[in-house]
Amino acid sequence: MSVIEVVRGDMVESRHRVHVAVVDAGGRLLASVGDPASVIGYRSAAKPFQALPLVEDGVVERFGLTREELALCCASHEGEDAHAEGVRSILAKAGLDESALRCGPHPPFSDAASRALGARGEEPGRIHNNCSGKHAGMLALAVAHGWEPEGYHRAEHPVQRRMLEEIVRWTGLGASQVGTAVDGCGVVCFGVPLHAMAGSFARFAASAYRGEAAGRIVEAMVAHPFMVGGTRRACTEVMERTGPRAFVKLGAEGVYGGGLPARGLGFAIKVTDGARRAVEVALVRVLEGLGALDDDDLEALARWRRPPVRNTLGDVVGEVRAAFELVWT
Repeated sequence: MSVIEVVRGDMVESRHRVHVAVVDAGGRLLASVGDPASVIGYRSAAKPFQALPLVEDGVVERFGLTREELALCCASHEGEDAHAEGVRSILAKAGLDESALRCGPHPPFSDAASRALGARGEEPGRIHNNCSGKHAGMLALAVAHGWEPEGYHRAEHPVQRRMLEEIVRWTGLGASQVGTAVDGCGVVCFGVPLHAMAGSFARFAASAYRGEAAGRIVEAMVAHPFMVGGTRRACTEVMERTGPRAFVKLGAEGVYGGGLPARGLGFAIKVTDGARRAVEVALVRVLEGLGALDDDDLEALARWRRPPVRNTLGDVVGEVRAAFELVWT
């Protein structure tokens, strides 16, 4: 059974069903778990593709964006001070401020950052939205092209049409084959078969390894993984361990995508009930199955590989564990 198990003592208390696809840059399905043809939404796992126009259209050079800021454009961040400051910097370089953002405000995901905000007597703003880096990048893209920034988040705006073009480009699907909806942060999100999502990451990884524009996105992410996630985040800690061997990106509702540039491989993971506690465990299992993590890496990532279940006394009373292996074709 392709599941993540939640164990309490000797009892399997809960199960989260998992689907995985591993694809090469030629589009061949190499390994899978569950149903690799199931249609899923990228959600925030699309952000590396959405950031690529900043490189290819000269936005990075025009506004002098740093690698940290480029990584932040790929982020689902914790809302820590470095993230908020980075977003303000991107906006200022494009001649804008945070009032231009069209993502809704929410408290920082980081408890420490949220408490610090409250201690300063400040309310959460759009800058603290976990997608504010992506939105800042989209606004910079609009300004660089001379497009009206207002409404940049709407499907009919040139920015969002460009985002769809990138998904079509890297999946190899026709535009009519890509499902669209409104994401949690207000921009367009995309739905494709799981194997097509994995294929997009494989092609992106292979392009990065060839030194093409995608390489600047991958380099930014693996060089500055804190900007992609933040403190105590699985994506950040995984990329701190793997460096250039792998890049990974979380999406909402139990999604992860990633690539292994030197091997031209991509993968996509979907936990059907959307549980983040399950998809983080699945991520480490998939990377382990692909040989991207050594024993030292697995030890360092133990709290993501088999996170403990604790009771209210702080005692360890169980664990969350992967109960699947990649099935190679």
